[in-house]
Order: sequence, then C-alpha cells, then structure tokens
Amino acid sequence: MQSVAFRFMAALAVTATSALAVSALGFGAAPARAEAAGIVVYNAQHESLTQAWADAFTKETGVKVTLRNGGDTQLGNQLVQEGANSPADVFLTENSPAMALVDGAGLFAPIAADAAAQVPEAFKPSHGRWIGIAARSTVFVYDKRKLSADALPKSIMDLADPAWKGRWAASPSGADFQAIVSAIVELKGEEAAGEWLKAMKQNAKAYRGNSAAMKGVNAGEVEGAVIYHYYYYGDQAKTGENSGNVALHYFRRQDPGAFVSISGAGVLASSKRQAEAQAFVKWIAGKGGQEILRSGNSYEYAVGKGEASNAKLVPLADLQAPTVDPARLNSRKVTEMMTAAGLL
Repeated sequence: MQSVAFRFMAALAVTATSALAVSALGFGAAPARAEAAGIVVYNAQHESLTQAWADAFTKETGVKVTLRNGGDTQLGNQLVQEGANSPADVFLTENSPAMALVDGAGLFAPIAADAAAQVPEAFKPSHGRWIGIAARSTVFVYDKRKLSADALPKSIMDLADPAWKGRWAASPSGADFQAIVSAIVELKGEEAAGEWLKAMKQNAKAYRGNSAAMKGVNAGEVEGAVIYHYYYYGDQAKTGENSGNVALHYFRRQDPGAFVSISGAGVLASSKRQAEAQAFVKWIAGKGGQEILRSGNSYEYAVGKGEASNAKLVPLADLQAPTVDPARLNSRKVTEMMTAAGLL
C-alpha cells in the first residue's frame, strides 16, 4: 500500500491540472485505485443521499469522505464567514441560491472540464464554477377531495388572488420555498414578486417544513400547498399516511410555479485536496452518483447527460420548466423581500 500512496502523492506534486490529478484517482487514463487522504464535505443535501454517494465513492477510490451536515443557508453563511480558512473541500446543496451566495464571495474553484461536461447547460450556472448534481420540481399539492382539476390555479402567481385567502400553504422559512421565490424574482421582477409576497402574507398559512405543509393538506386544514415533488413520492413509498388524500398539480407552461431547483456541488478554492474534491464532484455527477438517484429513495431528479431518473417521476422534459440561470438566484435579496413582507 505504501508504494501506491507514494505514486499518488508524487502525481499530485508534479501536476497543477485537475485533469491529471483526477486521473490519479482512477477517473482518467490511470484507473488504479488510490489510497488517498480524505476530504471534508459541507453537506446541505439529504443526509442519507449524500452518505450513499460518499460510501460508494470511497469504496471505488479509497478516498475517505467526512460529512458535516446542515442547511443550505446555514452552511452557505458559514463558508462565507470562514473564507479561505474553511476546512471544507466540497459544498453540496439542495438548492442553488446557497451556491450563488458562496460563489459571490469568490470561494469556489472552477469545476474541472471533464466533470462539467457530464451535465447539460440547463443544470449548471453560466460561469462554470459549480455544477448541478440533482434537481427537484415545484408543485402544488392539493386535496383531491376538495379541488377538481378545473379549480386549480393556472399559475403560481394566481395564489395572490384574494379568492385563495386561507386556502393554501407553504413553508416560507425554508430554503426550498425561498429558492422558488428567487425564481419568481428572476422571472417576474422584484416589483411583481414583492406584491406576490405581500398577498401571500394575507392568503397563505405558514407551516414549518414542506412535509408539514403537505400533511396539512392531507388533513383538510388547507386545500393546497406549494412544495417540491419528492415529499409526495417519499411519503407514498412509505405508508402514504400523509399523502393519501392529495394529488400533484404541475403548473408547466414555463410558469414560475414550474421552476426546477438545482442541487449544486462546488469545490472550495481554499481546499488543499483539489484532486480528490474534483473527483468526488465528478463522480456524483457521473454514472455512479446519478444511478444512486435513479434507484434510491430520495426521488430527486437525475441531471447527468443521458441519465434516467426514478421511473415513478414525471419526466423532466414534461415539466415545461422556465429557463433560469441559477447563477442569478439571490438568497439575500429574497430574505430581505420576505422579511419586508412579514413572512420571516
């Protein structure tokens, strides 16, 4: 094992390019399994999903992955505070605004070209300093006992109508909903988004968490809620006790309510383990990581080129999602706007 470790460290010492370093980990022309030093991942993705990714990556490469779990906003702000002194090598999120927050502080290294090439343009920012690794669709989960198809809102913007007062719900304090609001700001502008948030304050019931909001719909407390799709599929795969009375409405037609949020992965510029960090991101976005999405129980969408999602999900191509550059989604602006509207 000593000779393998020596050759690996020597390879790192003589190359300054991530492509050559990654090949030493078995992702390029030299497929030998490396016994390499570990990496630290600040993980805001689902813990079970990232643990499955980490375990499979370590088994294949020998590179240990230490996860430090938290929320999108929490870990994003922590990285900004830590700056170049952060122990993190990689940052993973559920939603992209936290990636934009860290990128705005200049903390990401560019993603290696071979890793970025695995992901379609629609699932990565225009600047290339991080990439998408999974996705989730905005949906309106509704009580099928109370609402018929012709009574559903045509657009998420319709929920600002006084006719919807007291009839719908959301989890405004969560990063999921704030990402949706970020998309509304980008697609409709700050003025329209601000008016929508003021109406939401009057119309919507606030729950703590998407699961709680869906449970409220299922119990008949409200007629519908804005959440992400996978909460429904996850509950259905278990007992279905919190989703038996509900159905999903997809807004489609490039509506802001059809927004598909991208889960991101970025390598910290301050990382002393650039080769291993880049290899981990590449592995998640590649066949191994995307297969875990397809066959696992996270029910998030796979985003790698040519990679299939779980067969139970509505295909991504059928969602008719609006085009949004995730680099432009601003979590701080949204927090300010939601606070001003009295939602936070």
